[in-house]
Amino acid sequence: MIRHQLRGIIQVIDDCSFRVSEFDMIQGSDVHWWGALGDKFENLTLGFVISDHKLNRTYKNETFVVHLKNNATFDQIKVVSVWDKPTASDFGHVVLADDFVNNNNDSLSPAISPDIAPSPSSSLVNGKGGKSWVYEQPTMFENCKKLSDKYRLRWTLSSEEDNLIDIGLEAVIGSQYYMAFGWAYPESINGLMSGADVAVTGFTEEGMPFADDYFISSYTECLTGKHGTVYGVCPDTMYQGSDSVGVVNNTKLVYGHRKDGVSFIRYQRPLDSDDKKYDLKVNHTANMTVIWALGSIRPPDTLRPFYLPQNHGGPVFEVYGHLVLNVSENVNDCLGPLDAEDKEDQDLISADGKTPLVVSTGPALRYPNPPNPTKVLYINKKEAPLLRVERGVPVTFSVQAGHNVAFYITSDPIGGNATSRNMSETIYAGGPEAEGVQANPTELVWSPDRNTPDQVYYQSLYGQKMGWKVQVVDGGLSDMYNNSVFLDDQQVTFFWTLSDSSISIAVRGEKKSGYLAIGFGSGMVNSYAYVGWIDDSGKGRVNTYWIDGQDAMNIHPTNENLTYVRCKSEGGIITFEFTRPLVPSCSGSERPECNNIIDPTTPLKVIWAMGARWSDEHLGERNMHSVMSSRPIRVLLLRGSAEAEQDLRPVLAVHGFMMFVAWGILLPGGILAARYLKHLKGDGWYQIHVYLQYSGLAIVMLGVLFAVAELRGFFFDSVHVKFGVTAIFLVCVQPVNAYLRPKKPANGEEVSSRRILWEYLHVIVGRSAIVVGVAALISGMKHLGDRYGGENAKGLNWALISWFIVIALVVLYLEYIEARRRRNDRSFGKSNWVLGNTEEDDSVDLLHPNRTYTDEENHPSERMEVQLEPLSR
Repeated sequence: MIRHQLRGIIQVIDDCSFRVSEFDMIQGSDVHWWGALGDKFENLTLGFVISDHKLNRTYKNETFVVHLKNNATFDQIKVVSVWDKPTASDFGHVVLADDFVNNNNDSLSPAISPDIAPSPSSSLVNGKGGKSWVYEQPTMFENCKKLSDKYRLRWTLSSEEDNLIDIGLEAVIGSQYYMAFGWAYPESINGLMSGADVAVTGFTEEGMPFADDYFISSYTECLTGKHGTVYGVCPDTMYQGSDSVGVVNNTKLVYGHRKDGVSFIRYQRPLDSDDKKYDLKVNHTANMTVIWALGSIRPPDTLRPFYLPQNHGGPVFEVYGHLVLNVSENVNDCLGPLDAEDKEDQDLISADGKTPLVVSTGPALRYPNPPNPTKVLYINKKEAPLLRVERGVPVTFSVQAGHNVAFYITSDPIGGNATSRNMSETIYAGGPEAEGVQANPTELVWSPDRNTPDQVYYQSLYGQKMGWKVQVVDGGLSDMYNNSVFLDDQQVTFFWTLSDSSISIAVRGEKKSGYLAIGFGSGMVNSYAYVGWIDDSGKGRVNTYWIDGQDAMNIHPTNENLTYVRCKSEGGIITFEFTRPLVPSCSGSERPECNNIIDPTTPLKVIWAMGARWSDEHLGERNMHSVMSSRPIRVLLLRGSAEAEQDLRPVLAVHGFMMFVAWGILLPGGILAARYLKHLKGDGWYQIHVYLQYSGLAIVMLGVLFAVAELRGFFFDSVHVKFGVTAIFLVCVQPVNAYLRPKKPANGEEVSSRRILWEYLHVIVGRSAIVVGVAALISGMKHLGDRYGGENAKGLNWALISWFIVIALVVLYLEYIEARRRRNDRSFGKSNWVLGNTEEDDSVDLLHPNRTYTDEENHPSERMEVQLEPLSR
């Protein structure tokens, strides 16, 4: 027996088959009969399957015949093992003796090397087919009696000449518990315990087995009186002093182990002991009363140098009891192996996210998954402990196991780089660079998330089976997800974590229900729904639907690509989780789910519902919700916040109106004045241009302040804000540009290149600001629709479109009028396309093809009027 409580007897029938009898084994995952050239780690891991007979279930005292494969013979096999392939685990094996392989003897019993205490030696027995070597294992007995569901008694009675009985105690208990068994005093008048001769067995804190002879003088723990008298449940040696020659302590430990959460102790005692005072004679042919108990044990201290059993407590025939037993009768009522719920018996380390875990190497003493190499991984000086981590809590490893041991977290239970065995694995952390020594350790930080499986492994990249399991447990949902908000009425909590191309979502109800559902949309109709419930078999389920009406027939199942799906109910509170892509792979298809796109820059409208019962087939009235959200909640995925669906906020309405006045009226009006009013006398066009531009800029800045104050921050996560910031920047450049305007040239001077460059820059920046500002208005209307619903924004969209159509028509008309005026000017010789007239006023748009001339230029041949006065004599 190595693991999985494997027991049995193997008898070779012929060259290609063997019989297995009294076979016990706890179910494995992918278990086979395995052959190897030796029982060492290197040989066993290089073994091979020798039979098509699989062992993928629990066996209970069964007998069957196993046939070897056609290409397998016993002369090629030194070891026959029961082997679990996925974990490379040896459940148990027999070693074929050289005499058997060479001489083809006809029978063989199992030979399993014990790992804690020596087993009985081999014995030569006679059979019909001749002599054969039988190697008896300490876990095998002739008889077995069930004491309780968790406790068994096994025994083998030796011949009368030997005067011995071998007893095995086997129980599903903790490592710091005792197993007691013995014979009651036949003439006891104060109860069965008083005067009883029992053996107390168990394991020390170092994991070593012990079995000691105890005598019960009273119903109490072992105590010492005022005059040194001893009473209670005490070792025989405490009553009579030290026992250097074994006269008083007549219980001899033979073997002990703890495997799969089961304690097993084998000890031997004489039927008729030399100690007549504290030992009872066992009449092996008579019916005698025996007692037994299970309970916690107190370790030795300076006053009591023995392991002392505590009061067993508990119900009778579960943790203690008695029965009448005749050890000479054959009894076997132990059907199958003992199966503990918690089979992990090695040290447990829980990572707290604060203290680094020190990774080193050391000798393999009690590695939990034999066979194993001689050197394995230690964490915090504990050999291959079970490591427990929480999702969402970072774990720090200080790797100092040597340069030839690269530490990593993997999905492979064997490690040593699965690709070298032509296997695939997922590496969650670590790798070739995660190596170091004590003087220069390497720090590795691993953050298990909600997508990390419940069980992974820590291993060495360069050696197989050096590490062990990592239990990944759920922390709080707030640890596993980056963001969370309450949905409407605070009845449902919505958790999420964004990645580049996907979103992980968890939903938890805050009250009991039969199912929990959320929907993406403003209401139930035209929404994408996710429903979590527990089916009739107790399994958590999550399904997706497209809802296009209010009847059950309008709820259509979809085939969304959901991964890492989980659903559970604790006390009636349902929580379900899933991960989905932001953009479905079938985007653009006619299937409804292909249009279920999540844009992190746009608020996600979420509703919820709860009901008593859900079924994924034949939806009807029983699937109707009993309570639901009264309004959607807009979840701002990038900002990690949410706000309720509501009417347009007055302050934001003022913001929108002010931006329309600025970008839709004032700023375009200033540009139109500079474009089409220069033909008028004076600088009136210039005054209109300046006043309208500065008025528009002032209103823009006020509108921004209104929005920032209402939203309590300035966020750049939407297209509308990005357009708006760009437009504001461009319009703010114009006053600075005007202030830096180069001086106009004097009359007759040539226009400088700086002046020409400034003129082009002023015009291009101004008109670009208008284009970007109009884009900000349009994106703002879309943002308004996403935020407050299409019904609010639809009319405003049409109004904005109509306004810009009117402006476009006005511009076309003005361009037509301007073109006619230019033609008239050219017909009178007034056209001048020269850029930068030095006599022009500084307020004139020098980029305009028609310059405004001074009076001297416009009337070069005009007569001068002279007033004549009479001369006085």
